[in-house]
Amino acid sequence: MTSAIHGLPVDETVFPARDVVELLRALVAIDSVNPSLVAGAAGETAAADFIEDWASHTGLVTHRLEGSPGRPSVIVESRPTSSGKSLLLCGHADTVGPGQMENAFLPRVDGDRLYGRGGYDMKAGLAAALIACREAARLDLPGRVVVAAVSDEEHSSLGVQEVLGRVSVDAAIVTEPTELVVAVAHRGFVWTEIEVIGVSAHGSRPHLGRDAILKTGPILVALEDLNTALRGRTHPRLGRGFVHGSLIAGGREESTIPDRCLLTIERRTLPGESVEDVERDIAELLARCQTADPELMTRTRTILARPPFRIDERAELVTIVREAAADVLRHPVDVAGVSYWADASLIAAAGIPTLLFGPNGDGAHGDLEWVSLSGTVACAQTLVAVAERFCR
Repeated sequence: MTSAIHGLPVDETVFPARDVVELLRALVAIDSVNPSLVAGAAGETAAADFIEDWASHTGLVTHRLEGSPGRPSVIVESRPTSSGKSLLLCGHADTVGPGQMENAFLPRVDGDRLYGRGGYDMKAGLAAALIACREAARLDLPGRVVVAAVSDEEHSSLGVQEVLGRVSVDAAIVTEPTELVVAVAHRGFVWTEIEVIGVSAHGSRPHLGRDAILKTGPILVALEDLNTALRGRTHPRLGRGFVHGSLIAGGREESTIPDRCLLTIERRTLPGESVEDVERDIAELLARCQTADPELMTRTRTILARPPFRIDERAELVTIVREAAADVLRHPVDVAGVSYWADASLIAAAGIPTLLFGPNGDGAHGDLEWVSLSGTVACAQTLVAVAERFCR
């Protein structure tokens, strides 16, 4: 039987489209704000409980991982053992805070759009993955579909790192929103703290002190110069890397020369660039500043780094997903890079062929977040088709 959701043909002989929509609504209604981002936030426990319960009632096998107390991830499997290939579908259950979004956890449907925190980023992709796992079990494929509903992607990716220590698979799809194109690359990032050290003194006696805030100024100018230089390093799917100032703090009170200024910067990296490359760029930048101002004293440290991601566009997995998506969407499907970082980078770093494919929408981390219902159904249909082709 074929029907339509807002103009998109839906082959409901595969599964009822309402199954995806109802699962998505249920997931969005669960507050799973990451407590590493918002102090005292709910975290992923309620979402993990719901996913375990849904999967168990569906006849799927589940495993709960909670290496960090209160930060559970759930592994859902179509079958415990298999003779064919295994496919990992990975999505995160945590979200950022609600911000100024009204009724953030009360999903609202308007036409083809479902509004609510986390619908786009990325409970729609997670719902599609769970439905695909259910359908893989019903199809009795010789291979195995594994869903990882992971914690903490929005901060330190604790969940996917724990999952990678427990699962062994042949390929992976991260179902972050990609606007229904196959994403083959994304940037990495490096967070760096630059501490400028001054000497405190009474504000009326500046000659006795060294103003750490003012001495940070030339560093900021040099970082803008670095941004200009980075325009010469480009990637065909991602464009250029860049650096931006994230946080700055210093001083004690108005009448005291500040003895410290702490600047935190983020450098977005391209495939082929490493943490060592970034640290060298920053060290050279500070050396030039110190040559210009011998009084400048600094300390630096890398506080968090995640690698960029890419997969060969000719890889078997890319071909399979493009062909499956084209069959579902009834038009050719492009490959692209995405602007954000995702757990795909850590999965690929573990030696697993990986790409990203997910639904369309807008408003990630914003005050008006929505995801397309027809796009979510299409994503689920595509994942089922990929499982049929890959897991036989």
